[in-house]
Amino acid sequence: MKQIRLREGKERSLLRRHPWVFDGAIERGRADPGETVRVESADGRFLAWGAFSPASRIRVRCWSFDEAERIDAALFARRIQRAVALRQRMAVASSGVRLVHGEADGLPGLVVDRYGADLLVAQFGSAGVERWKAPIADALLAATGCTRLYERSDASVRELEGLPAVTGWLRGGELNGSDTTATITEHGWKLTLDVAEGHKTGFYLDQRDNRGWLAHAVRHFGLKRVLNTYCYTGGFTVAALQGGATQVLSVDSSAPALARVQQHVALNGFDAAASVCHDADVPAFLKQALHAGERFDAIVLDPPKFAPTAAHAERAARAYKHINLLAFQLLAPGGLLLTFSCSGGISADLFHKIVAGAALDAGVDGAILQRLQGAPDHPTTMTFPEGEYLKGLAVLRQA
Repeated sequence: MKQIRLREGKERSLLRRHPWVFDGAIERGRADPGETVRVESADGRFLAWGAFSPASRIRVRCWSFDEAERIDAALFARRIQRAVALRQRMAVASSGVRLVHGEADGLPGLVVDRYGADLLVAQFGSAGVERWKAPIADALLAATGCTRLYERSDASVRELEGLPAVTGWLRGGELNGSDTTATITEHGWKLTLDVAEGHKTGFYLDQRDNRGWLAHAVRHFGLKRVLNTYCYTGGFTVAALQGGATQVLSVDSSAPALARVQQHVALNGFDAAASVCHDADVPAFLKQALHAGERFDAIVLDPPKFAPTAAHAERAARAYKHINLLAFQLLAPGGLLLTFSCSGGISADLFHKIVAGAALDAGVDGAILQRLQGAPDHPTTMTFPEGEYLKGLAVLRQA
């Protein structure tokens, strides 16, 4: 087994069971991409077993802190079975479920979602899980009883790991004519997706509970005119209509996504006239709406990742503040703003300060009704706070 020796004092994070070793912490040692290595302190003490990634700043992602544990196919089968069992205990009220959530499930770099009864989608985002792809694929089918597994390993993190983008069927592609579409249920409504073409693994399952929260808030506060920005395929649009909104404006720069918004409106039996779609750049649309004197009873801001790392935080903070400032100016007194950041480089505290600064500059005050986060099938562990990438605020503008 190849050894990675850390610099003196660099073992502290591993002693706290944090699963990452950065390149600057290593004194000596190297291995092939994804190869299992023994990580040792400067004085030779065992710290962890991990997967080596020579191209990444995260040079080692740890599999285990137990010296007696073997890193083999049986370990991956156990971890996957444990992850699936946890979701079964959660009794997620949807047929779209995150089954494996990377480090939180002891499988750094692996994301797996289940859509419907028989379709799995996996992203292999690190050299370690890439090396164990075949045993992992087998274990996923065995643990779930599914027969179809599609790979969506095309996220930008693959490039940082020195890995090419890969998409396509891993298992069961010959079944059902290789159909990559699916329909899931959520909070009593239906949503469709295409795992080959959609964002991430096809859909944003992490926002499931927040969509349900919006439907409840629209109903509870009697909100009628709703603006859903960066709407993608309209999950929040459907939620607002379900809550009783009489008009929802959905804004995105993707025409195919907007077409699916209207499909979802029809699929769930809502009046087509209640849904208006705009193919536009969101900041430009917000400015135009403000100049036109528009006002909304509720606004959803769910932008893409502005800050993938902390190094991008300053620039991202300006972008978040800009769109939140415009949203507060467009919000009617007594209106509701649901605002989110999915940027790992923006902490919850920093995001709160950004939104508070935007409200101050807009000359409005607001009450935080709820702090929002990813659905529970996207867990954050005690030892890996970086896993808390999605954070949000539900702010009620004071009248």
